[in-house]
Amino acid sequence: MTRIINGEIYDPQNGIYGEVRDIYMKDGAITAEDPGPGGQTIDAAGMVVMPGGVDMHCHIAGPKVNVARKMRPEDHRGNMLPRTPITRSGTGGSVPSTFATGYRYAVMGYTTAFDAAVPPLAARHAHEELNDTPMIDKGFFVLMGNNEFIMQRIAAGEKQQVRDFAAWLLQATKAYAIKLVNPGGVELWKFLGNAHSIDDEVTGFGVTPRQIIQSLADASLDLGLPHRVHIHCNNLGVAGNWETTLDTMKALEGRRGHLTHLQFHSYGGEPGGLFHSKTADLVEYVNSHPNLSVDVGQVMFGDTTSMTGDGPLGYLLHQVTGRKWVNVDVENEEGCGIVPIEYKDKSYVHTTQWAIGLEWFLMMQDPWRIALTTDHPNGASFMMYPRIIRLLMDREFRKEMMQKVNQKALAETALPDLDREYSLGEIAIITRAAPARLLGLDHKGHLGVGADADITIYDKDEDKEKMFSSPRYVIKGGEVLVEDGHIREEVFGRTFYVNPSYDPDIEAKIQEYFDKYYTVRFENYPVQLEHYLPRHEVVACSA
Repeated sequence: MTRIINGEIYDPQNGIYGEVRDIYMKDGAITAEDPGPGGQTIDAAGMVVMPGGVDMHCHIAGPKVNVARKMRPEDHRGNMLPRTPITRSGTGGSVPSTFATGYRYAVMGYTTAFDAAVPPLAARHAHEELNDTPMIDKGFFVLMGNNEFIMQRIAAGEKQQVRDFAAWLLQATKAYAIKLVNPGGVELWKFLGNAHSIDDEVTGFGVTPRQIIQSLADASLDLGLPHRVHIHCNNLGVAGNWETTLDTMKALEGRRGHLTHLQFHSYGGEPGGLFHSKTADLVEYVNSHPNLSVDVGQVMFGDTTSMTGDGPLGYLLHQVTGRKWVNVDVENEEGCGIVPIEYKDKSYVHTTQWAIGLEWFLMMQDPWRIALTTDHPNGASFMMYPRIIRLLMDREFRKEMMQKVNQKALAETALPDLDREYSLGEIAIITRAAPARLLGLDHKGHLGVGADADITIYDKDEDKEKMFSSPRYVIKGGEVLVEDGHIREEVFGRTFYVNPSYDPDIEAKIQEYFDKYYTVRFENYPVQLEHYLPRHEVVACSA
């Protein structure tokens, strides 16, 4: 049993912004009343109390993450975490080890994180890595936007089979949501092409990205998945791609959709040339269409690693930077590209990217439909979240940082004219309440009765980067795991997945397809719950 008394509570889900209240916990959940004598009491007088942080889009497990760890020994040197009596050793950098990932999230006040892109064939390995990631609850989105079985069924107009296969695939992989990455474009990349608009035809399948997006958005809705279809648009990183992004938004036509790392998709200009910001046009559309939600993928200056299911983008970055790269093809399903990258504050392009991300935060009217992400590690490490928070909350600090970047690029953005400062309540929304709501996790992101007792307590500080970098206490499941920046206990959280229903007749068709085209037998493909998810929770679908 744990209780927090006298804390200044920020719980937007329950309409609490800075009220002094007490919080009681028992059996891992928040209770209405003090459970009685015993346990630990934390006097949080003068401190800020928020739910544990929720990262709804990062890359912390799966094949591309593991390949990136192996290809970047230089990323690990100087970023080693020594063993302690409580914690294991690990390496940090932009692609930290499983141990370091969990520890670093926890000491920053985050208690939940979702990997955003795992190919179905690699689900077992991803679960093994998540099981080895301590301190946080987690899950992953499974890639479907270039799945050959799905594209064949879309082309044949077999909507019910698309729905049933999506449900079967979610069950088989023990995944949480449907993810699309450059829909159709990754398949074309396997034949030296790409999708440059959402109406380009995918050679050999007779479908377009538009059809893939709409079909899987419909499937997500029909299945009642807790999280809407999660879309990485076509033409990421290419000048002029804002039109593709807007077309994707319009293609959803009232369907629920989450568009991810939109900083990378908000570029004006002509392909092959320098780009400029088109954030204002896209924000205007999102602001007026409540069926859409977004996360930012904020770029921060420094060395990191680009890793994406978007193989063409990986090659483009390799061409631009000249740095080593890896391309991986996953049979009949997806692919990925990995390239080290350094964002430089004097670079015209990198300054524009940095500014566009901040524009999204500062122009978006509804904080409940935008989440703080860096697309870890693509825009920056998740360890940069405290600095981003300071940029959003402290206008003078933001102006100071603007003086250090490429001035020509900055002048082509709206950032110098944006004076908005986020409040503590708005930070609690974009880092906790909104991601939890968008994920459909009713017991996360708030401090109401029955919620998970995941709580972060901060000492107040005018320097918001310092404040959010090192919480005074981090509580997970009612137990104090971090105190004064030191891990006091190592725990392993749950893995969330969905279990939607489907017509079992689809299995015969899937098995026939596997027998013809896969190197893995149909009966060996699904993830065995008892072996790979020892700590799990099924999140209910509404259908």
